[in-house]
Amino acid sequence: MHPASAIAQLWLLWVVSWAAAAFWADRAEKRAGFGVELPSRAVMVLGTILLIPAHGYAGPLRLWTPNLAEAWICVALIAAGLAFAWWARLHLGRLWSATVTAKAAHRVVDTGPYRLVRHPIYTGLLLAILATMAAKGTVWGVAGAILITVGIVMKARLEERFLRGELGSAYDDYARRVPMLVPFAPG
Repeated sequence: MHPASAIAQLWLLWVVSWAAAAFWADRAEKRAGFGVELPSRAVMVLGTILLIPAHGYAGPLRLWTPNLAEAWICVALIAAGLAFAWWARLHLGRLWSATVTAKAAHRVVDTGPYRLVRHPIYTGLLLAILATMAAKGTVWGVAGAILITVGIVMKARLEERFLRGELGSAYDDYARRVPMLVPFAPG
């Protein structure tokens, strides 16, 4: 198998399994609203469109070409990032939602991957996205990764405001102890 095929298969497996698992969540009690989330989602969709172009591009917009070992390291980092995101999703359980919501029994989850970062799903996805960009080595890949990163940070900040409003001082205490996206980063 070629690294490009492995990367495509990893992302396809993640997308399909993530979508299928969306049915395994509790009903939302309160939502931030689609309009509030639209800017971050639009930026992430545009970034995804830019990140997708095929491997093997050899034109003037190629910035680097990873050798075979580097490409397989990228595959391993993508797998690690997606596995970290899945760990977080499984640990969050039925409290997970694709949109910014509060569930009936919503509470601060500060165990498992949530003891390392407040948004471990985003952390895992960022690792996988940056490794995908490194494997592609194109201007489009860099632009896409930057836009997706900006979109993720926008959505994480929206979630932060929403959770502070819903969970109050419990979330503030958690935010003081645990970094937002980068494990072990100073507060």
